[in-house]
Amino acid sequence: MDEVEVRELRYFIAVAEELNFTRAAERLGMAQPPLSAAIGKLERKLGVRLLERTSRRVALTPAGAVLLEQGRVAAEGVAAAIERTRRAAVQAGLLTVAVKPGAGTHLLGEIIRRYSRDPRMPEVHVLFGHPGGPATAVRSGVADVAILRAPFDQRGLDTELLLAEPRIAALPADHRLAGRRELRRADLADEPMPRWAGHADPAAAAYWTGTDAPAEPSTAACPGTAASRPARSRDVGRHAGTPQGPEINDITQLLDAVALGNAVAYVPASTADQYRRADLAFVPVSDLSPSQVIAAWPDTSCSHAVAAFVRAAADAAAGYAGQTAVG
Repeated sequence: MDEVEVRELRYFIAVAEELNFTRAAERLGMAQPPLSAAIGKLERKLGVRLLERTSRRVALTPAGAVLLEQGRVAAEGVAAAIERTRRAAVQAGLLTVAVKPGAGTHLLGEIIRRYSRDPRMPEVHVLFGHPGGPATAVRSGVADVAILRAPFDQRGLDTELLLAEPRIAALPADHRLAGRRELRRADLADEPMPRWAGHADPAAAAYWTGTDAPAEPSTAACPGTAASRPARSRDVGRHAGTPQGPEINDITQLLDAVALGNAVAYVPASTADQYRRADLAFVPVSDLSPSQVIAAWPDTSCSHAVAAFVRAAADAAAGYAGQTAVG
């Protein structure tokens, strides 16, 4: 069998995601006939049918579904390898750490201080605001490690759970439940919840609407960087009946939507401490899953610098036991 080229994988992924040759060709910036010919050539190379094509629809075969899943991993891996190679040439001596803008810097600052005590380790460069988020920055090779909050897409990543803190309800100050000492999720079941832009994943939607279940740990394989990986929610899908609030992009928009009475929201306790304001009320929720602060890095990495950073992160987080460290 002839070797499959990365270009052919990318062609197939576009068609498989669009399930439409015209849209896939437009996405790839090419004409439709050569794209169709390339998919046919790929099927002949593999000796299997990847797509069921009729005049009305395109559908994946079972073999095509496998190639879509595994092909994404392979294509991302090649792109990440190229990016890491380029960074090794132009950013030698740097460890790039991706974080989400707006997150508190107390924990990250302590991690960097602990990590930097070893003069043999590369200097830390903090990357804010990657378009796809910190997890994508690591997966694509733009960053070496990330400090972020769950939930996020953990494909291709190992993780270390650093902190877990309570989440609480953010309500308009004049909300009927604003004066309660404690709530349960059922008290807010009929309230509209904001929708985070780009969070189409059911597990993420369940988390933000409070219909998820607590996560469970698992173990990483790379020596020197033992990891705890939050499990997927058991209750994914129960959020389907939650009234939809406005789409938001950041914590400021979220809290403004709440203050205006357009939604209620669940936020980490440290976020409530950081954003106290007169038009908002924050009330504990007794049966809500916690907010988890996590370190994430490529599951193929056994970098000494990454391992040292993760150890420093775990040590720094241990020092924050019982405190709120990241907003």
